[in-house]
Amino acid sequence: MKSRGKFLWILLVCLGLWAVTAAAQTPARTDVYHVHFAAAAPGQAAQLADFYKTPDKNSPMPNHFIVLRHQDGAEWDYVIIAHLGDKATVTAAGNPAPANARDAMAWHTDTFAAGPSWPEFARALGIDADAAKTADSVYSVSVYRAVPGHRDQLEKALSSAAPGGGGSVLLQHLEGGPWSYLAITRYNSWQDFAKGEAQSVATTRKGQGGWFDIRQHASFHNDTITDRIAP
Repeated sequence: MKSRGKFLWILLVCLGLWAVTAAAQTPARTDVYHVHFAAAAPGQAAQLADFYKTPDKNSPMPNHFIVLRHQDGAEWDYVIIAHLGDKATVTAAGNPAPANARDAMAWHTDTFAAGPSWPEFARALGIDADAAKTADSVYSVSVYRAVPGHRDQLEKALSSAAPGGGGSVLLQHLEGGPWSYLAITRYNSWQDFAKGEAQSVATTRKGQGGWFDIRQHASFHNDTITDRIAP
């Protein structure tokens, strides 16, 4: 009986440790974000930027957003990521853009995604109370689509990737666009970005880890380098 009791005690301890480890490894995605990719009509990029930089008064949290502008990469010009709280509601009336903004847009996509709390998101991407100090930040925006049956493996590979010189956020698709994860990595400067790229290339040349781990589990991805225009 004593041996059995000891065995059960050890089993409970192991299960407890496993639960703590699993909780530590599983990101806390408590909030909903609206991810809006858009391309401007020819000659309308500045006008569209002005529209996106203005807080949406109809949003439940009008000041909880970030606007990133394309520098190099995918075909879109802007990505706007807005925090909506712990749920999102879509109504038939919707929230249409004014005519001048609509006419400045060539195309757009909308996706709802799950992510961390707003304080964590804002801190990682440098848009908290000290946003002015991170005005020179560079952001890498990456979209990933998982190989069928490899979603968990892809998330693990992305979560273990180097966060860059600033911080990083990983959003998971809920409804919308044809992607599984959106990764945003912040670098403090262009110099930090170049340093991170050099380190990544050095790792890739070894033929294992890093890029190779992600490529095993992603059927599609693209990467875009951006700067922040709001806030």
